[in-house]
Amino acid sequence: MPRLRHLLTLSLGAALLQIPLLHAEELPAAIRKIEEKGAKIIGSFDAPDGLRGYAARYQNRGMALYLTPDGQHVLLGNLYDADGKDLSAEPLQKLVYAPMAKEVWAKMDASNWIADGSKDAPRTVYLFSDPNCPYCNMFWEQARPWVKAGKVQLRHIMVGIIREDSPGKSAALLAAKDPSKALEEHEKAGKQSSLKALTTIPAAIQAKLDANMKLMEELELSATPAIFYMDDKGELQQQQGAPSPDKLVKILGPK
Repeated sequence: MPRLRHLLTLSLGAALLQIPLLHAEELPAAIRKIEEKGAKIIGSFDAPDGLRGYAARYQNRGMALYLTPDGQHVLLGNLYDADGKDLSAEPLQKLVYAPMAKEVWAKMDASNWIADGSKDAPRTVYLFSDPNCPYCNMFWEQARPWVKAGKVQLRHIMVGIIREDSPGKSAALLAAKDPSKALEEHEKAGKQSSLKALTTIPAAIQAKLDANMKLMEELELSATPAIFYMDDKGELQQQQGAPSPDKLVKILGPK
């Protein structure tokens, strides 16, 4: 993905547009050569001066290709008009970035998370969380007014990256009889938490942790909390680390 930070401006609403992939047999030979190098051609779009634009995805990043009128050459990069407007931005958003954002949200929804707050809350916020992460605990504290008011449900995607016992602690939370209650007790206690790491992690729980870690790696995240939410425009946004007070309202909405 364009390092996720590029996903932050993408509309999930636009992702609902059904844009079929171009079949290889429909592509010009020069574009097929780019596809053979590993690019996934998502769709085509109009471009000025006889150029034909193609939106592609390569190593989880979007890129714009432009086929010259003779069909023999391909230009790679963003195209700007005389006023400095990026003519590649809108096609890439609609054809590549918005569907990628939709994929990210769906993958988080299918991940192994622990709910914090009402299932009927109108707003959902995902975060990759480590039991030993002080900033995860800070965000948990910050979010209490929204969670207690039933306005937000936090979904903690548990991982173990900070300390040696982090995987065991995440496993203990996931394996608890009531994971939501166990998480609440752990976060509420803060540094005084009595959460004990599992010394032997059951295979089923380990599989959940592995899946969460794989997703974190796919999204090119390296620290917790990594927070994902939908803003008021229906666009996917990301926050790395505990947010500032002004950013908190953007993530959780009005109190």
